[in-house]
Amino acid sequence: MSDWIRARRVLTEEGWRENLQLRIENGIITAVEPIPAGMMAYDAELLCPAYIDLHVHGGAGVDVMDEDPQALDKLAMHKAREGVGAWLPTTVTAPRPAIEAALMRIARRQQWGGPGAEVLGSYLEGPYFTPQNKGAHPPELFRELNTEELDDLIACSQQTLRVVALAPEKPGALAAIRHLKERGVKVMLGHSAATYAQTQAALDAGADGLVHCFNGMTGLHHREPGMVGAGLTDSRAWLELIADGHHVHPAAMRLCCSCAKERTVLITDAMRAAGMPDGKYDICGYDVEMRDGVVRTASGGLAGSTLSLDVAVRNMVELAGVSPENAIQMASLHPARLLGVDNRLGTIRSGKQASLIALDTGLHLQHIWVKGQAISL
Repeated sequence: MSDWIRARRVLTEEGWRENLQLRIENGIITAVEPIPAGMMAYDAELLCPAYIDLHVHGGAGVDVMDEDPQALDKLAMHKAREGVGAWLPTTVTAPRPAIEAALMRIARRQQWGGPGAEVLGSYLEGPYFTPQNKGAHPPELFRELNTEELDDLIACSQQTLRVVALAPEKPGALAAIRHLKERGVKVMLGHSAATYAQTQAALDAGADGLVHCFNGMTGLHHREPGMVGAGLTDSRAWLELIADGHHVHPAAMRLCCSCAKERTVLITDAMRAAGMPDGKYDICGYDVEMRDGVVRTASGGLAGSTLSLDVAVRNMVELAGVSPENAIQMASLHPARLLGVDNRLGTIRSGKQASLIALDTGLHLQHIWVKGQAISL
């Protein structure tokens, strides 16, 4: 049984093309071809690859660390309603048993499937950080790097652990990076006081990029370029970016695009309060408060975001001045490439998975299909 999706404009691997229809069979795009003459019914004004959010802690009142077995389903539906077709549930610094339990829940959800956005695996953010740029992570729970422990966590995840974040100045960091890369795990650098040289050494060892660039790391200085300087100038580094206008000033967003437009990956870093009203919430065991959509700790530090990925895309156009095509790729093709799943996700072409979004001309979400199945908004 075939389904057809027709659009006035389709963002293909060659750029925007007019009046195309996609044939969908068993969740796969099997044809991309011109709409027959005289057929005027469209399913989408703009048809694009669904977004991929590779760094998500929570939203809709739930958190990846929650023991509630329904939490990941609820969060997957919440992500789908912002145009996300696939995502990585992301852990936080916590006692090791809590992290292991979360990795096991994520593995089961990936294997069994469920409603909403597709779970691609897990992202371990913490506990391998240093205290100087800890963010909302509790430093008393930071741990030293140990390859046996990393192997235990990979096994606990049933080989679904996709990304590990760590501070590159920690003892044993370079060996840990090489060890993780040999096992097919991506490594991102953050929550760190590393120098430019230490960051470069980590990239030389195989690290893939920076966790939420500019946030939780040494900033750019003309005599010590720091982690930010290393990330902006090293063509090997992917740069996660929280494009909400709060975590990163619009001028810094533009700087990121000027230096690394093809390496920028939009993320939400969203926490439990995303999609919820202002009020008191928790993250990493700390009480936090959201006011006007911005979440802060008692000391005034930012504590995750309430950003949605569709808003991040629009912000890149409106605040950073990038083209809609580039902004959409930062939330689709780029994360797919970082994770190594661009053979099936991230662009529209025959043979790829039919995870798609319909947008209006203002880049607001109208419809989403995950593996060819329409999801109610």
